[in-house]
Amino acid sequence: MNALVLIAEDDAEIAGILEAYFQREGFRTTHARDGQVALDLHTALKPDLLLLDVTMPRVDGWQVLAGIRQRGNTPVIMITALDADLDRLQGLRLGADDYVVKPFNPIEVVARANAVLRRAGTISEAAVLRVGGLSIDLDAYQASVTSPQGDQPLNLTLTEFRLLVHMARTPTKVFSRSELVDACLPGSDALDRTVDSHLSRLRKKLEEAGAVRMLQSVRGVGYRLGVQP
Repeated sequence: MNALVLIAEDDAEIAGILEAYFQREGFRTTHARDGQVALDLHTALKPDLLLLDVTMPRVDGWQVLAGIRQRGNTPVIMITALDADLDRLQGLRLGADDYVVKPFNPIEVVARANAVLRRAGTISEAAVLRVGGLSIDLDAYQASVTSPQGDQPLNLTLTEFRLLVHMARTPTKVFSRSELVDACLPGSDALDRTVDSHLSRLRKKLEEAGAVRMLQSVRGVGYRLGVQP
């Protein structure tokens, strides 16, 4: 049975967006409009993951998180407009597994949820990664981009494929060149300019297939796979 995600969020519009994106990716969802309902549903349904807003009626998110941690180890991702370092530290101190700040990209939230659930052993890694219009078949070592003209296959080298997969596992995260070397070119003597060369060719192939501006450079930092909801 697919993983069940409990969305504790008092903003109906935000909750609806999250439910739509998670259901599209095959998750089951349920919604709590306040903290007390979230605690009650957690007891009754034993969800696989909790998406938890901080500022909610009746019982706030910090209290819900503390209550959840007294019961067990259900993975929890905090979703909040509170972006100060102290708020992040508070969430991690109380046992949150991840922390997402509003406004957020719902695709990124789903990707983070998948990562948290994999770490918890709830789900195994999917055979196909999907990021926006990009699909990556991990078993077949094939990638394609969906466009108005249909699926456009990408003719990638093994290194290009590894780089694309690594970034696709955490959409919108900025990766430094050294991170990409360590993850995708282990044991090599690759330099930063080598990574730049591989990613330049990868970007050209993505754009030719219709994924314009998907692979982005972040000046002074590195690269990210940017996606649009």
